[in-house]
Amino acid sequence: MDHSAAAAVPLLQARGLAFARNDEPVFGPLDFRLGAGEALLVQGGNGAGKTTLLRVLAGLLPAAAGEVRLQGRPVDREHLARGSAYLGHQPGHKAELGAAENLAYSRALHGGGGPDIAEALAEVGLAGYEDVPARRMSAGQNKRLALARLRLQSAPLWLLDEPYANLDLDGIALVNRLVQAHLGEGGAVLLTTHGAYAAPPVPVRTLHLGPARGEP
Repeated sequence: MDHSAAAAVPLLQARGLAFARNDEPVFGPLDFRLGAGEALLVQGGNGAGKTTLLRVLAGLLPAAAGEVRLQGRPVDREHLARGSAYLGHQPGHKAELGAAENLAYSRALHGGGGPDIAEALAEVGLAGYEDVPARRMSAGQNKRLALARLRLQSAPLWLLDEPYANLDLDGIALVNRLVQAHLGEGGAVLLTTHGAYAAPPVPVRTLHLGPARGEP
């Protein structure tokens, strides 16, 4: 494959992707693609399956049907988990561990590159919190710690579920900077946002899941 053909291969591609719970469809079938340097905003009402879609793409839930490709290759749940970094509603770290220890644990578990731990904490505004247990941090500080964990993973695909939640204006600006940097490095971002939050200030395509059960 020549360089131009390789560049045309999407980082993420879904074909006929669907999910059902107790034999009731939640979303799909969906067809979409996301290239390196691109952001995709998932929209839809409550119950439309936005969080579920991200969890399927993170390898946390099994799809009911369809195929997902990463960088042109069909993948299963294990490979989805390796190729993506997931930020969900829960911070995803251990409450009794300090900030630096949580990041060290995550790096040992997932591997990764990027900045060192102290630099990653400073980047998200948590310098000086290295030894503070996560349980003693506010919801916004825990979100910042989760964002630092993203920076330490080498996954090309970021899956961000409500990344602006629990953040003040400085925190929202931080998310935007991290998204812009990741796209600039050739990564891709798929995210959901609540109606109260704007999408990041980058070119964003949209994927609509609709409508939730009980909605017109």
